[in-house]
Amino acid sequence: MTYASRTNHLEPEGAYQVLARANQLEAAGQEIIHLEIGQPDYSTFENVAQAGIDAIRAGHTRYTPPVGMPSLREAIAEDSGRRRGIRIAADEVVVSPGGKPNLFFPTLALVEAGDEVIYPDPGFPTYEAMIGVAGGRPMAVPLLEENNFSFDLEAFDRLISERTKLIILNSPGNPTGGVIPRTDLEHIARQAQKFNAWVMSDEIYARLVYEDAEFNSIASVPGMQERTIIVDSFSKTYSMTGWRLGYGIMPRELAAKVDLLLTHSVGSTAHFTQFAGLEAITGPQDQVKVMVADYQNRRDVIVDGLNAIPGFLCQKPQGAFYAFPNIKGTGMKSGELADLILEKAGVALLPGSSFGRHGEGYLRLSYANSIENIRKGLERIKSVLKGSGR
Repeated sequence: MTYASRTNHLEPEGAYQVLARANQLEAAGQEIIHLEIGQPDYSTFENVAQAGIDAIRAGHTRYTPPVGMPSLREAIAEDSGRRRGIRIAADEVVVSPGGKPNLFFPTLALVEAGDEVIYPDPGFPTYEAMIGVAGGRPMAVPLLEENNFSFDLEAFDRLISERTKLIILNSPGNPTGGVIPRTDLEHIARQAQKFNAWVMSDEIYARLVYEDAEFNSIASVPGMQERTIIVDSFSKTYSMTGWRLGYGIMPRELAAKVDLLLTHSVGSTAHFTQFAGLEAITGPQDQVKVMVADYQNRRDVIVDGLNAIPGFLCQKPQGAFYAFPNIKGTGMKSGELADLILEKAGVALLPGSSFGRHGEGYLRLSYANSIENIRKGLERIKSVLKGSGR
């Protein structure tokens, strides 16, 4: 049998592959410390979970408009606009089951075969996947360690042209934890306007920024909101990964196109899930602040611990919950080292090469885990490398 060529480039996401192997080792009796999955270790906040339960009991288990409940879209518009310093209308909000549909569908609505799409490398694997499915040409821009993993602007300037249809940003970033500074956003914005390109800004970690950094959305740069798609989600901020609730913010004409793609694919987002999301946005935010402060403490522990391992050099990430140490000093490839650490140390983490060619020479560790487990994992890594002569 033959299959459509649009899927030929697709590969499994590295995190799920490592998780599967880690689960096999656990089933065989080995204790594994999980630092591979980008998932909060917090439970969904009680008031949010209760709102979902109450919604089910109240019979809110029906179809909703494909773009989401009006009340939730209005709440998102108000909350997101206030946090980013822009005005957003409810009909510019598209609710989706998780954030990925609002990555994929605007790309499908904008990118024609042969259009060029600029994206960050190392970066979230779905970016390159969706560009290929849309028939676009992926154009990778390296992220610079010496610039807190922001864009290599010189490389970006060489890549952008009249053929560029879309520029993808991710700040705070996965896998690096880097936050793109305002000056870099303004540079990117000038080029996007010059070449009439759209920008997709993946801001799923926008609330997870630490005290030594400031988050800015490129949509707040003058002249950019009308050409920007903001992608966000409830997954990380409110520990709602399994609820599958995300949203996009985009010009209403594009939102209408994405509405049609949702209609003919997923139909709509779960009804009761949207009530939980409404409570998450409009309810108390104290738990978010507590969680972010806890992540910052964990960040400091993991960065200090990584920098104490010979051959490792780790910058302090400004956001998200990932450490991205440079491991070139070990003399090992990232995949080789990640396999060694999993098999011999019982610590599951990801090779930087899972996030693109420019991720080689790095590892990604999620510190969405307890400080106790983080410290134990670091000691195991250090011990295994010492034993291997590295």
